[in-house]
Amino acid sequence: MGVEIKESPVSESQYDEMGAFVRDYLAASVENEDDGGRMRWYPWHSAEYRFTHTRNVVNLGERIAAEEGADVDVVKVAALFHDIAKLEADQEEHAAEGARVARKYLETHGDFAPSFVDQVCDAIENHSYQGSLQSLPLETQCLIEADVLDKAGANGVALILLRMGYEARTHVDAAEMVGRVLDRALDAVERVESDTAESIAHQRIKRVQWFQEWLQSEVPRMDD
Repeated sequence: MGVEIKESPVSESQYDEMGAFVRDYLAASVENEDDGGRMRWYPWHSAEYRFTHTRNVVNLGERIAAEEGADVDVVKVAALFHDIAKLEADQEEHAAEGARVARKYLETHGDFAPSFVDQVCDAIENHSYQGSLQSLPLETQCLIEADVLDKAGANGVALILLRMGYEARTHVDAAEMVGRVLDRALDAVERVESDTAESIAHQRIKRVQWFQEWLQSEVPRMDD
């Protein structure tokens, strides 16, 4: 008996169109702000950073979903839309608003099954959930794990170093700031449930520790 191959409900061209829509939506969110755009003062709120984070979450989510037996297509599409409203809605509302935007898009751009749309939107709406991941659908769990892990890796380090400039810190504070990313990685290990996500978290801990130690060994006063 052969292995049944599941056909993806999302074509490559459809996925590319979704990505372009999310990127343009984020850029428009910044351009439409009355104060000229938060990206001027907050690099971690820029459209460029947010879309980079989104692509990282897509890649991480796809890997976790594939290795844990979740629906990869649901996780990828949910990851792509999960922060689409991040730059225009309050933090407490961006997940629900993102699910609303995703539903409208999916229902008007293709012939996706209602069950697929529901799974995607449920994952988006719950991706900020702070409780135990054990009670959540596997696809939502994968999305949350991917979201948490991106902030605990190289992207998190780059972001925290950019933040130093905003806070008018000097370079000797870099090791301390990188320590915040290390704390996130340690928290991620406690939060994630899947073996795949835990393995990624431990790998990132080692890398962030190495970078922090490198800074401390070469820059005077950084280890004070």
